[in-house]
Amino acid sequence: MTDTGIDRDAEGLRDRIAAELARTRARTVLLTEAVDDADLVRQHSPLMSPLVWDLAHVGNQEELWLVRDVGGREPVRCDIDDLYDAFKQPRRDRPSLPLLPPPEARAYVATVREKVYDLLDGVTFDGGKLVADGFAFGMIVQHEQQHDETMLATHQLRSGPAALHAPPPPEPTVRVPAEVLVPAGPFTMGTDTDPWALDNERPAHRVDLPAYVIDAAPVTNGAYRAFIADGGYDDPRWWTEAGWQHRRQAGLTAPMHWQRDGDGWSYLRFGTWSRVRDDEPVVHVCFHEAQAYATWASKRLPTEAEWEKAARWDPATGRSRRYPWGDGDPTPIQANLGQRHLSPAPVGAYPAGASPLGVHQLIGDVWEWTATPFRGYPGFAAFPYREYSEVFFGDDHQVLRGGSFGTDQAACRGTFRNWDYPIRRQIFSGFRCARDARPDEAHR
Repeated sequence: MTDTGIDRDAEGLRDRIAAELARTRARTVLLTEAVDDADLVRQHSPLMSPLVWDLAHVGNQEELWLVRDVGGREPVRCDIDDLYDAFKQPRRDRPSLPLLPPPEARAYVATVREKVYDLLDGVTFDGGKLVADGFAFGMIVQHEQQHDETMLATHQLRSGPAALHAPPPPEPTVRVPAEVLVPAGPFTMGTDTDPWALDNERPAHRVDLPAYVIDAAPVTNGAYRAFIADGGYDDPRWWTEAGWQHRRQAGLTAPMHWQRDGDGWSYLRFGTWSRVRDDEPVVHVCFHEAQAYATWASKRLPTEAEWEKAARWDPATGRSRRYPWGDGDPTPIQANLGQRHLSPAPVGAYPAGASPLGVHQLIGDVWEWTATPFRGYPGFAAFPYREYSEVFFGDDHQVLRGGSFGTDQAACRGTFRNWDYPIRRQIFSGFRCARDARPDEAHR
């Protein structure tokens, strides 16, 4: 066979897919082998699945989409499809299901992966939209990485000694300003060109925004402690009606995992207590807490469009970048991603990752709540199935942006959209604030 540019491109894509599959599976193995089998089958919170369910679920999704759909091959285990269907099995009920025990789950996902590698050797990428640019493989990589972050959140909820270890994030190297002005004007939101972008990130569309001011960094523990000290959790003026009702019902008095420690606070991270560090972004707060803080600070949460313009828009060219720093994939000097560290990095630790406007730490560290409910963009089309995004559209879920220290780069970019219920805070969630620009600021 004659070697052509197309052949070389296909071979390069196969190599990339194989590397991403292997890198992702190594993380899954780390998260599931860090504890014993008794811990794998235990439910650490009714909000989360037993780790062994997540393990078999990622294998089942890989089998459904790649082995059966793309490869057209015989099922490996069609008898377990219902057990690992996230829509049929609520998280709170999963421990009572006849789940695959850990040795069987490991064997199952290994068998599925062997079949995927085999079909990858012969697949062509011109057989329709599902396989174009390796999309189906990229979707499975992102799905597994998303469950890896979910499993990391489950580890945070575990009782007992630490099972995961990582070096601390880098120290700050720059002083970050308090706020940044984003000038009025249009920008391109979403994408038509990122080959592994998911349906809710599409299509690209023009959004015209008035001038606004956004925090140059996520809200820190120190700033949030001031809100607590000023009685923020006891004053209904700062809370919406729904937020105040939830605060009272849930008994919220501080971010999740915080505890009073003398005249200050300590937090529990992956089995280890330490003093709250003031210059780190606050994490494990729900949407209602973020909204209350913003109101107390005489600000508001940014809309999703405001967040994305601050993260992607380049005033020098007028175009939207893939990431704040450009179109290149994240490196360890640009963002705190991929579980390299087990906490947010202090503000000022990633100057190389700042946007052209000077907004810092938009990617990684903490998922950032926005003021926008999760909906499809104009012209949205569900692909490859409605249950990925469309069934979640509406007022019940708020959009989060930017990824966290537990998010992998494969599942994070400037257009990536996450969503959750506004009461959730077991996720690695924080926020930054925004406000309308004053007339004297808007016309600078």
